[in-house]
Amino acid sequence: MQNIYEKINELRKLGKDLVLVTVTEKEGMGPADVGKKMLVDEDNNALGTVGGGAIEFYAREKCKEVLKERRSFSEKYLLSGKEVFVDKENVVLPMACGGKVTLFYEFVGPKQYLYIFGAGHCGAALARVIKPLGFHTTIIDERQIVINQLDDSVDIKVAEGFVDYIHNHGLRENAYIVVCTPSHTNDYHVLNAILEQKYKPAYFGMLCSKKKIAEYMEKAYEQFGHDIKLDNFYSPIGLSIGGNSPEEIAISIAAEILSVYYGKEDINSHLRDTLDKTILPKK
Repeated sequence: MQNIYEKINELRKLGKDLVLVTVTEKEGMGPADVGKKMLVDEDNNALGTVGGGAIEFYAREKCKEVLKERRSFSEKYLLSGKEVFVDKENVVLPMACGGKVTLFYEFVGPKQYLYIFGAGHCGAALARVIKPLGFHTTIIDERQIVINQLDDSVDIKVAEGFVDYIHNHGLRENAYIVVCTPSHTNDYHVLNAILEQKYKPAYFGMLCSKKKIAEYMEKAYEQFGHDIKLDNFYSPIGLSIGGNSPEEIAISIAAEILSVYYGKEDINSHLRDTLDKTILPKK
């Protein structure tokens, strides 16, 4: 059987979210010995075991919650009941063993997934800045030459048309998206594709001047109507920290991404907030 840690490494390289379930405590009888492990991926495939039976079935279902909430926690189980219910301290499972077991559910994955459309100076700098912050990055660019120049700070490098990538591979829900392609036409096409597909990113930022975004928003409202959801759309992108080098722009974007991730909605230095309120709804 493949080693669980080898499997974790293999699946993480593919950008899969995982849950590692470990038996951390045991009292009395039961099949779940301390140290047993089970790895469950986002497709509900499992490797290893935490004892089988009702506890393992329940644990695999619990992993769906862990993957959705992207957090780790422990839970105690009493293996003595005819049905599943929760008493004051434990989840009671229909097993006749009579023992108690504690499982630790460890979420294994990035904080979130970041798609960067455009592998030029700003896109590449953003990947370098955000690498140690726990985000999984995918950079898409139709120019093979700039894809080849990217370093190991990028998890997945894709040489493909910007909109083609969205149509061919899709985007994860609640992901973070930054658009900084080499032309405003491509930028607009990416935004149009996201609106057409009705994706719901947690953050969607576009590198754009006030003048250009005003022009585009007028076209977007004509095409999609005024009911399109733009609460999570940030353009001009980044926090107003000063500086206009690719690295400084990347830091401002990364800071804005973190402010959204941690729910710091009281920050008043988003560059998009300098726009005329009639152009883009303020969050």
